Amino acid sequence: MNGRFAGQVVLLTGASSGIGAELARQFAVDGARLALAARNVDRLESVAAVCRALGAQALVVSGDVSIETSCSSMVERTVAHYGRLDIMVNNAGLGSSGPFEAVTDLSIFDTLMRVNYLGSVWCTAHALPHLKRSKGRIVAISSLTGLTGVPKRTAYAATKHAMAGFFDSLRIELEGTGVSVTVIYPGFVFSEINQRALSPDGTPFGDRGFVRRKGETMETDECGRLILAAVAGRDRDLVMTWRGKIGRLLKLISPKLVDGIARRAIESRQ
Repeated sequence: MNGRFAGQVVLLTGASSGIGAELARQFAVDGARLALAARNVDRLESVAAVCRALGAQALVVSGDVSIETSCSSMVERTVAHYGRLDIMVNNAGLGSSGPFEAVTDLSIFDTLMRVNYLGSVWCTAHALPHLKRSKGRIVAISSLTGLTGVPKRTAYAATKHAMAGFFDSLRIELEGTGVSVTVIYPGFVFSEINQRALSPDGTPFGDRGFVRRKGETMETDECGRLILAAVAGRDRDLVMTWRGKIGRLLKLISPKLVDGIARRAIESRQ
């Protein structure tokens, strides 16, 4: 196949739905050979079928990123099947919503840290020796909450801040190895992560509290196109929205102003 990623092997976590499923489809169109990872095998097989119909090779490597041995296994199965690994996309994620004082199940913080942060660390650690051989790419799908605090997202924001610190530090360590690190900071993207987000009592949030407003959320296909362009260019990072870019600059000048913007943004979606 032709394309920007022709013949390259991509291991993509969180590939069964949302942004991950769309990334799989777009990588397939762009010539990549795919290893699709998530817990739901049936949904992974459906995504893999779509990718194969587009002419791509697609391997299902089910696993749970919150378990280190599972992360290791996903990498090993990918390399055993394709003989190499070129791009590690750390996309698996879990959200949460609710004021900190309303949280009755503090295990939410542990759960999100294991999925969003440690899962990325573990997958990257096991993928890195293979990526150094291929001079490949590491991609981390973060969030604007990784750049600034957001009310009612304390657990989620903490994990995304941790991701930002880890991958920014790793990028410096890997300078000269040929391995690039790209951190993606999407804004509000309408996907299933909103329905799977955990409420203060630890149960899935469902449709409660999230209102989709026209013009305020990005569709997954647009998000995917922006991500693939950044990956292809080995960009350092990508802040997707103009509001996010302005907010990043404003935080240096007036952090209190950014606090107010974040509060109003969340309130408008409740």
